[in-house]
Amino acid sequence: MSKKQTRDQILGHSEEADGIDEYDNPMPGWWLGLFYLTILWGVGYGIHYHFIADRSQTGRLAAEMVAADDRWPAAAAAQAEFVTTDAAVAQGEVVFSQNCASCHGPNLEGGIGPNLVDEEWIHGSSPEEVIATITNGVLDKGMLAWGPILGAEAINQVTAYVLSKSATEN
Repeated sequence: MSKKQTRDQILGHSEEADGIDEYDNPMPGWWLGLFYLTILWGVGYGIHYHFIADRSQTGRLAAEMVAADDRWPAAAAAQAEFVTTDAAVAQGEVVFSQNCASCHGPNLEGGIGPNLVDEEWIHGSSPEEVIATITNGVLDKGMLAWGPILGAEAINQVTAYVLSKSATEN
């Protein structure tokens, strides 16, 4: 047996609320139905999104990382073997004069960037350390990461040039 709901019943709070009467009416059936429907839809969508369709943010990130690895191979994998030849030194001089001389000077004596022909090397003077410095840059000091810009072969050529000049100057 259903209990009939009373309508337009005043709650009696008007003295506390500046004379505004408050009614205690039940919510309309269409509003309650829509409310419960959105709850069911939200639960169903959450189950579908995370478990059935597997469209979670973690899955999407993993797919993007795989696509990025395919498009841009890791710098270590793309790194060519370092070889010092006369041709590499000559080509390295061209690349250095186009990209590096504005900061390190045309004779590698320094300027904005550090001196490359003295005995003190901030980030190491071995070929591997020089390649790593050029590839990754020194962002704290304002040096760009030249790896994506120049590529492995040009970085090896610049390294050969810088190390050949450093060896002859010392």
